[in-house]
Order: sequence, then structure tokens, then C-alpha cells
Amino acid sequence: MKRMNFKYTVMSIGCCMMLAACTDKPEPESEVEPEVSMSEEETKSVVEEQIPKAARTVEDMISQPAGKLVEAHMDPEVEAAKTVNWVQYHRFYEDTFQGLMEEELPTYFEEHPGLSADEIYDYLVYQLGSGQYSTFYDQLTSYEHGYVMPELPEGEDEIEIAKRQKTNVVILMDASGSMKAEIGGESRMSLAKQAIEDFTGQLSDDVNVSLFAYGHKGAGTEADKQLSCSSLEELYPLGAYDEGSFQKAMDSFGASGWTPLAGAMEKAHEYLSSYDTEHFRNIVYIVSDGVETCDGDPVAAAKKLHESDIEAKVNIIGFDVDDEGQNELKTVAEAGGGEYATVRNPSEFEGVLIKKWKPSMMQVMSQQGVMLHDLVHQMEALIAIHDPLKNISDREATRISNAAYYLKNKKIIDDERAYEVIDLAKEMGELRSAHFTEVKEQKSEEAKQARDEIDTKVEAWKEKWYKELEKDE
Repeated sequence: MKRMNFKYTVMSIGCCMMLAACTDKPEPESEVEPEVSMSEEETKSVVEEQIPKAARTVEDMISQPAGKLVEAHMDPEVEAAKTVNWVQYHRFYEDTFQGLMEEELPTYFEEHPGLSADEIYDYLVYQLGSGQYSTFYDQLTSYEHGYVMPELPEGEDEIEIAKRQKTNVVILMDASGSMKAEIGGESRMSLAKQAIEDFTGQLSDDVNVSLFAYGHKGAGTEADKQLSCSSLEELYPLGAYDEGSFQKAMDSFGASGWTPLAGAMEKAHEYLSSYDTEHFRNIVYIVSDGVETCDGDPVAAAKKLHESDIEAKVNIIGFDVDDEGQNELKTVAEAGGGEYATVRNPSEFEGVLIKKWKPSMMQVMSQQGVMLHDLVHQMEALIAIHDPLKNISDREATRISNAAYYLKNKKIIDDERAYEVIDLAKEMGELRSAHFTEVKEQKSEEAKQARDEIDTKVEAWKEKWYKELEKDE
């Protein structure tokens, strides 16, 4: 019995020693699992794609971005193709885009079977919506009909009125490279020179005239910009008109470089600074086909010239100028206390420069209000903006409806939700189209009111001067 107790005692001691050894052994450090990089597809499955809520107001729809599929696969010019070229869009849609759409769209809906009709519509806009509304809508809302009240002479010529004082006429001639452009086979520069020579040739002997050219040096490149922008040269000194000398001055330069419009007016200011308003009337005529390109501030220069002690009036004749240029030059003329006139051909140029305020019978007989070709041009210009705007709206609605039909036919979404989506696409399309048409009609009405006003005033003016001129005969 004692021998067994000893045996158990030894075994107990051994177990205790083993336990002590296990207890003293340091615990292993916790293992850090290595980072596992996820593939693009795995990332997509973890992070749910966020689909933005599709716009439900015209204002929000106008600013919506292009759908992902549309942006990736559709040329904006094709999407907005004119109605007369509808086959251009139709062929691309049927031959290319529809197949891409039917291939790409089902996966999302198969992975998200419980979407509501609104959520389905949101996703379809996210993929198929047009992103071009703002481009055309901005053009539509800023559209100007372009009708201008014609000059209707009522009394003395500006030069005739000025004869009570000694009159100085300073002509600033734009000689930038763009004046090389041709109208009817002749350059703008050539036509402008002809009109200026006719104008100065009809000034009375007691009117002083001076001619400056600006921007007439250099070749219009960035390298010679500084040279061109500093080119402001007096070619005919202020004095009585002499046909031979003036002709020589006009022949001494051609169209060449940049457009230092502000610099030219600053030069005129300096040039006329000694001619006080008590004894002199100072008039500046600027002949230009474009805006400032020499980093000057022509509005500030015109304002300073007009509000100075010499009180010079700045009149600008814009020759074949685009809309942006017209707006800038008109602002400059207003700042200079003068007038701005746009001319598009030699006869209009001559009429602006050589205006005799008491009209001849021929002028009265030939004076018209808004010409038929101007009316046609105005209507065509408005349609050219509204047409693609309506097209991209209709085509977006059709893409979404077709997608809903496809998903329905493939049993990916049920009939009820499909028809709700189709109705919503139609509703949003009609909402857009109604607004676009409303803006177009508003612009048409503005144009009509302007035409009626011009026509009425012209007819009243003609009737008045018929009677006046008949008295003289």
C-alpha cells in the first residue's frame, strides 16, 4: 500500500512540473493576417454603386450630366442631329447603341430585383440620359433676334451741327490681320478704305481730319504681339483734307497684326488733349472688325476719352463683326458717349459713314423696315437652336422607354413597373419639350414685336419725309 502511494506521489510531482513548464512558456504573438488586395470585380461587389436620383424638374434636367453609356459611346453631334438628318442618329442607335444598351443594362437589374419603378428610372437616366441640355438651352435663352432700327434722318448732319465750332475728326483704322477676310471678293480692309475715302472727301473745308492705323505691324503671331500691339501710327496729321495726301496715307498700310483698340483710343486722347471744347468739337471714328486682343481695357479708355476736358465723342463702325464683337464694341461706344453701328457690306458701310441727315427722295422711297431675308434668317437661327434641343429630349425619352420594354420582354422587370417607367419617361420628355417650346415662342414674340416696332416707325418716317420733300419740289 505504501509502495502505491509513492508511485502516485511521483506521478503527481511529474504532472505538476509539466504544468509549471507549460505555464512558464511565453505565449506566442498573435498572428497578423496579411492584407489581401481585392480585384476590381470584388471591390464592386463590396461597394454598392451609388445611383443618383434622376431630375424631376426642367431646371434640374437641364443641368444633368450625360448618362454613362451615352457619354462613352455616343457622339454629341450624332445625338443632336438635325431633324432633317434624323437617319444619322437612327442608324447609329439601331446598328450600334441599342445592342450595347441591351448587353450592359440587365446585369444591374438582375442583381437588384426589388427596385421600384422610380429607382429603375433613376438608373436608366444614369446610363441613358443626355448631357447636352444646358449647351443648347443657354443658346436659346440668350438668343437675340438681331433686328436693328435703321437710321432715320431727322435733321442736320452731325458735322453740320458741329460747324458752330471748329471740328476735328480723328479716324482710327483697325489694321489687324482679320481685316484681310473677304466679303464679295474684296477684303474688309479694301472696302473700309474705299468708304473712308468717300467720307473724308465730302467733309467741308473747315473740318480737320486725321488718320491713324493701329495693329498694322507684325504678322499676327504670338512672337510679334508686342510689336503689333504697340503699333499706333499717325498717317495723316490733323488738318484740312487733301485728296492726294490722304490717298497716299491710306495706301501706306495693310491688314497685319493684333488689335490694340484701347491703345488706339488712348493715343487719340493724347493727340486731341490740346483742343478744348470751347473752340473745338472732337469726334473719333473707329473702324474695326473685332474686339480688343492686346489685353487693354477699351471701355475704360473710351470713358476716359469722353469724360476728359476735350469731351471727345467715340463712334464705332463694326465691319462684319460677330455677336460677341458687336456686344463689346457697342459697350465701348456707349462708354465713349457715341454710337455703334454694324455693317455687313460696302453699301451699309458707306451709308453709316456718309449719312446725310436730310434724306433724298430716293432714300425715302428705298427705306424699308425688316427685310424678308432678315426675317427668314431670324426664324432659321431660332429653329437651329430649338431643333436639336427638342431632338435630344425626345431621343432620351425613347432610349429609356425602349430599355424598359426590353427589360420587360426579357422578364427582368415585371409589366407594371415597366409601364410606370415608360410613362415617367414620357412625362419628363413632355415637360422638357413644353418648356423649350415656351421659351422659343417667347423669343419669336420678342422678334415679332421688334419687327412691328421697326416697320411702324419706318412707315411713319417715310410718310413724314414724303410730305417734307414734296414741299421742296
